[in-house]
Amino acid sequence: MTHAAPLPERGAPLDREELVRALDRAAGARPIGGNTLTHHPDSAAALEAMLDAVGGAHRWVHLENYIIRGDRTGRRFAAALAERARAGVRVRVLYDAFGSIGTSRRMWRDLRQAGADVRAFHPILTTHPFKAVTRDHRKLLVTDGAVAIMGGLCIGDEWAGDPERARPPWRDTMVTVRGPGAAALDRGFARVWRVAGPALPPDELSADPPSAGGATVRIVEGEPGAGRIYRTVQIIAAAVIERLWITDAYLVAPPAVFASLVDAARDGVDIRLLVPGTSDLPVLRNVTRAGYRDLLRAGVRVFEWRGPMLHAKTMLADRSWGRVGSSNLNVSSLLTNYELDVVATDPALCDALAAQFRRDLAYSNEIVLRPRMRLRPSRLVGTPTDPGRPPPARVPLHKRSRYELGVTAVVALRRVAGGLRRTLAASAAVTLLTIGALLLIFPRVMSVVAAAVALWLALGFGLYWFQQRRSPEVDGAG
Repeated sequence: MTHAAPLPERGAPLDREELVRALDRAAGARPIGGNTLTHHPDSAAALEAMLDAVGGAHRWVHLENYIIRGDRTGRRFAAALAERARAGVRVRVLYDAFGSIGTSRRMWRDLRQAGADVRAFHPILTTHPFKAVTRDHRKLLVTDGAVAIMGGLCIGDEWAGDPERARPPWRDTMVTVRGPGAAALDRGFARVWRVAGPALPPDELSADPPSAGGATVRIVEGEPGAGRIYRTVQIIAAAVIERLWITDAYLVAPPAVFASLVDAARDGVDIRLLVPGTSDLPVLRNVTRAGYRDLLRAGVRVFEWRGPMLHAKTMLADRSWGRVGSSNLNVSSLLTNYELDVVATDPALCDALAAQFRRDLAYSNEIVLRPRMRLRPSRLVGTPTDPGRPPPARVPLHKRSRYELGVTAVVALRRVAGGLRRTLAASAAVTLLTIGALLLIFPRVMSVVAAAVALWLALGFGLYWFQQRRSPEVDGAG
């Protein structure tokens, strides 16, 4: 007679053998021990750490980023990379053609003239329609295969800030990995580098750094259609016992992830979501807000950061698992882009993530449901974190900071959930009305445009079908 395994006690760490095995399979990654992890919650300081790493490189520099601007910060990186290239260090730069669309060609040309190898990932004008929507959203720097810095930070003045003009930097998070995990991240760079052109020479992946600490990492590489990060997040959300604290810049969770958060909150898990209060993409912010009601009713606590822009992508599960990377919890990140996350088992990193999360809450408004009169729906309001108000049911009490204890004012949001849905519907109506009016006023021009787009898509899909049919893998699949 077989006996079921006993259920874990509440508060037990998220490290059960079955969960670890499932997580390894979902992430498509093996645990890599012997690493030291350094947490960088200050964007300007993280940029300086990256520049220091470039300046200390002796063999090679591998830089991959969705956005590399041609502004002051971008030029600083270009100068540092060019100096290393002239010194004989092999410098490889991979930027996304769409993300870096505003960067001047002159900067790339100057880098190439200095000896760097520079590639654009998936040019915008292409005959492959699938490639047009598949972007390289990763942010990674590896030097000599021994030091890697990765996370959510792009290279531009937004992340550096401008003290002279009193412009604070965007809030983002990066992690430095020293040890065998850095070499694994370098191999991840090589795989995407190969997507954009010829492969790296074998000796440029020969690094075998010794053990540098006690942290274990899993390198989760998001690829179009693979869903590795998607499955990893779902498993963590389903298995978490005590707490799940998520910071996300563009949170539009797919239904399965949304349901996992709701179910965990109803089961008594402390689920907290920290998202931007102001965003560089207001439409996505409005879509995020439209889902607040169901989350709040389930017991999820939602906070909007009051700073200029919150761009970090982190997750803290219980007290032993932390995730830092480039992936947002939305469909494009989870299913269509190339992304890169580190899932780490490291108490020091988890403590640092928890401390930063609490500091961020001190600069946030907590969104709560405030009941209205009978026959009228409850409305959403944003309040500075207030220890005097009890948290939602089934959510453990949180010890507030001194800053939080001193804040008492209540700030109403301009938009309530119903208003957000009306705003989205109005935007769709205006868009369709504009298209209809253009068709009536300029029927010939609009017909030519529509025909050109249709023919371009037909040509692209036809070429894709033809290439796939001639591919040896497809022909031999039987």
